[in-house]
Amino acid sequence: MPETATLLRHLESMWRIRLFEEEVTRLRSTGDVVGSVHLCNGQEAIYVGACAALDLARDAVFPTYRGHGWTLACGASPHALFAELLGRATGINGGRGGSAYLTAPEHGMYGENSIVGAGAPIAAGAALAATFDGSGRVALAAFGDGALNQGAVHEAMNFAAVRSLPVIFLVENNHYSELTPIADMVRVDRLFKRASAYGIPGARVDGNDPEAMRKAVSEAARRARAGEGPVVLEAMTQRIVGHYIGDAQHYRPTGDLDAALAAEPIGRLAAHLRELGVEESTLDTVRDRTAGEIAEASARALTDPLADPTTVLEHLYA
Repeated sequence: MPETATLLRHLESMWRIRLFEEEVTRLRSTGDVVGSVHLCNGQEAIYVGACAALDLARDAVFPTYRGHGWTLACGASPHALFAELLGRATGINGGRGGSAYLTAPEHGMYGENSIVGAGAPIAAGAALAATFDGSGRVALAAFGDGALNQGAVHEAMNFAAVRSLPVIFLVENNHYSELTPIADMVRVDRLFKRASAYGIPGARVDGNDPEAMRKAVSEAARRARAGEGPVVLEAMTQRIVGHYIGDAQHYRPTGDLDAALAAEPIGRLAAHLRELGVEESTLDTVRDRTAGEIAEASARALTDPLADPTTVLEHLYA
């Protein structure tokens, strides 16, 4: 059983992501953040647990466009991330990436991708490079349940399996492929079973438990570094917000959101810590400290200078 201190660190990391996303929602409503924004409220345990298992000084994470949580879990500062979403020169990509295209390679996060499933072949490429450069790198591609129906994901998994590449394919199964239940899109909705078709291991993980995620990704990374090839992990979770800001979620049946809120990872871990004897005041301190950090980061980013539009064509390559 992990030490209480470890669980408290997990809780703080998940609060950082949740409160960041709630502040992004506010900034989007005021018009300070513009454009399409996809939030990850409810899925925080996946990012926190997975990143706790990786060596981000050498490993490489390739998330989808729902990447704020991954970026924070990898270690990027909330201020730099807020500034990016706000189009500020101090943003993690100078205000050029925005919500859906940001990248933080200095923290092991190698870029979101708005092409569904496109991160899988890119991660396979990073894993292939690792077999030549001696880095011991493991690449992790994270994508939603609907992305498994993309041809590029099939090709990436097959290639990785044939070459025994050090890559982890992590499916964030929040039960909805955008606005459609995954059960309406596939005959077999236990998605990890697709791994057997490639001759590689697959497992379903409790994606609302950061320790379960850490253990599963740790074992997958150990296999990968030992030359035993790729793994498919299906992390079961739920969104407690829409697919995007503005999504009315009319497709969710009665009681579905209430069930997701009852199972969400922050409340669940806090309840477990109380059972372990952690005082309510300690939990309040963790939340309040993190809330102060997020509030300060947002306020600071709002005062930063906007990115210079005359440089918009810089750093573009064709």
